[in-house]
Amino acid sequence: MIKSVDGKIAIIGLGYVGLPLAVEFGKKRDVIGFDIKSDRIAELKSGHDATLEITADELKSVPNLSYTSDVADIADCTIFIVTVPSPIDVHKQPDLTPLKKASETVGGILKPGDLVIYESTVYPGATEEECIPVLEKFSGLTFNEGFFVGYSPERVNPGDPHHKLHNIKKVTSGSTPEVATQVDALYNQIITAGTHKAASLKVAEAAKVIENTQRDLNIALINELAIIFNKMGIDTDAVLEAAGTKWNFLPFRPGLVGGHCIGVDPYYLTHKAEAIGYHPEIILAGRRLNDGMGEYVVGQLIKAMLKRKIQIQGSRVLVMGLTFKENCPDLRNTKVVDVIDELKEYGVNVDVHDPWADPDEAQHEYAIELTQTPQPGTYDGIIYAVAHDRFLENDADPRRFGKTDHIVYDLKNFLPRDLSDLRL
Repeated sequence: MIKSVDGKIAIIGLGYVGLPLAVEFGKKRDVIGFDIKSDRIAELKSGHDATLEITADELKSVPNLSYTSDVADIADCTIFIVTVPSPIDVHKQPDLTPLKKASETVGGILKPGDLVIYESTVYPGATEEECIPVLEKFSGLTFNEGFFVGYSPERVNPGDPHHKLHNIKKVTSGSTPEVATQVDALYNQIITAGTHKAASLKVAEAAKVIENTQRDLNIALINELAIIFNKMGIDTDAVLEAAGTKWNFLPFRPGLVGGHCIGVDPYYLTHKAEAIGYHPEIILAGRRLNDGMGEYVVGQLIKAMLKRKIQIQGSRVLVMGLTFKENCPDLRNTKVVDVIDELKEYGVNVDVHDPWADPDEAQHEYAIELTQTPQPGTYDGIIYAVAHDRFLENDADPRRFGKTDHIVYDLKNFLPRDLSDLRL
């Protein structure tokens, strides 16, 4: 039988998902946050969170939370919640390496009656097909006899001050009806918005992966409309503003689709679909269109520069923003990189400025050296790729970095219409 869900909790992975979870549970009970990155542990122990999801005051105010990178420190825990990344590889296939490694770590210290809950986004069936066999192998215990499993997909929205862990409804599930009830009760201790108990692990997995697939397809539609309207000389934002006056029109906007969820999760679903013999058409069509937006954006900029007789080879373009979304330091799977790479293919010299991004992370992940202080009057083109509020602080002129003759491209439609030359 499962041990009491009142036991000590170990959170495996302390990134954008794991740390807020550890903090919320730490307000109620004993929690140990585990991460293989010793520098991350040192940072948290010093009271700083580089993701900026948790403030220094919040970290200091959690009475029952400690941090470690030593597996021995979590060996006496009875509940293990796995929140490691689930990325895709260069071939756009699921990369379950972090998830399997975490399962090995937990399996090595698993005890009879322990509970393992996964929050990482996966395709339907992955927990049972990929993770549970690893737990069995490394623990020597039998699934649903020696240990039990739950799945509760994360719904974290980085950089969103309004939708936080506690006020986002949580989907829960368990490997038996009894376990599902206990997992649901566990999360109800911290989720004020309530929970939804799914019928099975697979249902919970599928629910998560289609949330972002739906958003991806909706954005792909708007991106395609933007391409059409641009060819017709119609302002897309004006069209969406007019259409949005109808009560049931969905308020999606065009743009680059990156990040840890929307640009990744559909590939998990299509991978599984193809594995069972079905070739998804609509989902992959949306992905192709969204993945091609970087090339489209640069093509539009190059055409506009040529019309102004601006020499392309050796020109200078400033890209404003590198993170995958506004007012957030998250660089995971940012599609701004596609714009930068495409510009370089044309022989353009590219500078990237982002006051939110960590310079060391930008260098490590993308070999991009951020420009800390762009010089006014320097650039032939300026691309506002991310709608950071800081870019317009103190009524700053969006054109201040451009030469006398230059092009401003507003990808996010957040500048006044008369201050940009191109918009999506």
